[in-house]
Amino acid sequence: MSVTKRENIKSGLRVSIVMKADQRSGKITEGIVKDILTNSSFHPHGIKVRLESGQVGRVKEIIN
Repeated sequence: MSVTKRENIKSGLRVSIVMKADQRSGKITEGIVKDILTNSSFHPHGIKVRLESGQVGRVKEIIN
């Protein structure tokens, strides 16, 4: 499932994200999606979300 399409990201999904501060290192943060922050239907670097923990970043993987 593509993480670059907004239609694939839903509130309540467990995902891994890369936060802005961690883009250089590529450090992954896991959590549950609270809000979807990207308004467009597609973003080449991943859809930006806010996790329930309050952390914001771009989705790199959807975890089942």
